[in-house]
Amino acid sequence: MNEKNDTSSLGMADKASAVKDLYKQYVVPSYGRFDLVFSRGAGSYLFDVNGRRYLDLGSGIAVCSLGHAHPAIAEVLAEQGRQLVHISNLYYHELQGRLAAELVRRLGSGKCFFANSGAEANEGLFKLARKFGHEEGRFEILTAQQSFHGRTLAGIAATGQEKVKKGFEPMTPGFRHVPYNQLEAIRAAVSPATVAVMIEGIQGEGGITPASPEYLLGLRRFCQERHLLLLMDGVQCGYFRTGRFQSFQRILEGIPEGDRFLPDGISMAKSLAGGFPMGAFWVREPYADLLGPGSHASTFGGTPLACAVALKVLEVVEREGLAENARQQGEFLANGLRELANRYPQIIQTVRGLGLMLGFELAPSLPGAIQNDKPPSLQMVHRLHAAGLLTIPAGQHVVRLLPPLNLKRAEAEEGLEILSRVVAQVAAT
Repeated sequence: MNEKNDTSSLGMADKASAVKDLYKQYVVPSYGRFDLVFSRGAGSYLFDVNGRRYLDLGSGIAVCSLGHAHPAIAEVLAEQGRQLVHISNLYYHELQGRLAAELVRRLGSGKCFFANSGAEANEGLFKLARKFGHEEGRFEILTAQQSFHGRTLAGIAATGQEKVKKGFEPMTPGFRHVPYNQLEAIRAAVSPATVAVMIEGIQGEGGITPASPEYLLGLRRFCQERHLLLLMDGVQCGYFRTGRFQSFQRILEGIPEGDRFLPDGISMAKSLAGGFPMGAFWVREPYADLLGPGSHASTFGGTPLACAVALKVLEVVEREGLAENARQQGEFLANGLRELANRYPQIIQTVRGLGLMLGFELAPSLPGAIQNDKPPSLQMVHRLHAAGLLTIPAGQHVVRLLPPLNLKRAEAEEGLEILSRVVAQVAAT
């Protein structure tokens, strides 16, 4: 390694500065990064280069489903790395077939395609829809306002937020946005070119907004009537985060017809391999063979290494009952947040979400602003950083909690204690 790029011998303060200098000189500045430099993780905690510990209730934006440096993941990476890391998808290997079978078992009759990210998984669903409607000349996909579907050109065209589109016009054609949770808006928007509807079960980047049961069931009936595909982006809200494998399963619990609800395609990523890059999409019968040989591909999709890690994560989730843990710890956190909202309504206006996908909405103007030109969500996240707690902003006014699925009660209590202390400090200024 070039000596001037090696930070290992520097003091802690100098090391943080040196790492940031490396980014400034060599890394494309496409992220608005917080002023934190991390060196290691353990469970629900991250440690910066100065040795300070942070409780991580963001888990890599819902990625680190088993927390940081989980021994089961470390072991399977080493074990599989000694056997077979990668082969082309021109060949078969057992692990990809086993993982697909596990995912299908938790959803319904269909098949899976493996990719490397949520954006890639969504691209696959876009292509599925185009293929489905091609002979009839249908290509348009309706998505929701405030949705988020990735950063590719098609992903930002599908996303219902103008901020992600700026500077990349003209948009890829074939997407229109309608209000979320409003079935009549979908009915009114359908055109002869429409081929599919795509929504998130819970909008994550849009502010932790769950779909209503009536909306989901109404969409399913409407799409069947109009011969449209119903596609769901489960990248953030899926994979047991709500206490069920997919968010629609939790939303529709106990609802008549809810147990029979299935979309036609679901994208997955983030928590799927606990931090190892992996994406996937599931396609329901009878559409599972629409993308035939040569129609879609991914060089790194579904490698033996990625599939081994994903299978191990799934094994740990099932063995340790982490879906139920997401429900229990999520309800505990949600109740604590509601108590804070009752005590400090001038700070926290609403609390929403399911399981370990929670958000609290802040007042439009916070007392004691760190920087008056920053949105309330960023102001609060900065204050929480200073107190040793990591959370994720969502838009201007919502702060997200997306902890590991194996979050312990003591860690949830610690998080609420820090939140309570910071909110009280903000209220007192």
